[in-house]
Amino acid sequence: MTALATPMKAKDYKSVIPPTWCPGCGDYGVLNATLKAFADLQLDVNNTVLVSGIGCSSRFPYFVKMFGMHTAHGRALPVAAGVKLGNPDLEVIAFGGDGDGFSIGGGHVPHIVRKNTNLTYVLMDNAIYGLTKGQSSPTSDQGSPGSITPYGVPDNPVNPLAFVLTYGGTFVAQGYSSKPKVIQELIIRAIKNPGFSFVNIISPCPTFNKVNTVDSYKEKVYEIPEDHDVTDLGAALNLAFDKGEGKVPMGILYNKPRPTLTERLDEIRKKAGGSDDYDINKIIETYKP
Repeated sequence: MTALATPMKAKDYKSVIPPTWCPGCGDYGVLNATLKAFADLQLDVNNTVLVSGIGCSSRFPYFVKMFGMHTAHGRALPVAAGVKLGNPDLEVIAFGGDGDGFSIGGGHVPHIVRKNTNLTYVLMDNAIYGLTKGQSSPTSDQGSPGSITPYGVPDNPVNPLAFVLTYGGTFVAQGYSSKPKVIQELIIRAIKNPGFSFVNIISPCPTFNKVNTVDSYKEKVYEIPEDHDVTDLGAALNLAFDKGEGKVPMGILYNKPRPTLTERLDEIRKKAGGSDDYDINKIIETYKP
């Protein structure tokens, strides 16, 4: 990140396009916290790319004055990884929801995480498909009703925190949309972390999810104790599985950097004596019978 000639405020990062979310949507809190985080970091709008998939939360890039890519359903992470590998100097941040990221996009998550691709993934988890009017999502609680499962979804939910921790995420945190100052700090820490950073944000849908409401979270949300060791994977997993017990830990669960994919590729390139000067046709010829 380079210093800007003219300091920017949070409002300077906001685009002219007004958010299209329903009144009371938790994503408003996430957007405001993100804009403040960008201002704190003084991110260069010409050197930052926001990538999203499909869904309510994936409208995010439209509302921020930066380069944005609104991609296909579930494909935010592979596109974001391609942007980062194509130009490692760019700051790349992916935004999405639980349906986009852990249903159709779920197969991409393990590999982007384990490779330690140097990007940030902000997930807005409302435990419902809001854009398509209330179907149960991968994070919906077993038994909770949806528009096409009125008697309750039969499946156990995915645990995004445990999922990313298991595959080797180097920064894993969780926030709550009603606590924007916490989100702001988590996003700052995530962007500063070298490697794959994941911030799961509980963001209630007031229109379609009548189970996971703001009121229901009042007794569930708690701040992770200050004496929690963020380098202890076992302790982080214990916190992640608190969600299965009906609790919502808020803060940094895990933070332990390791070499990024870009750094490892650079090492391989040096060992192989490679360069950016190559003939693609010669490479293709080696694979012909």
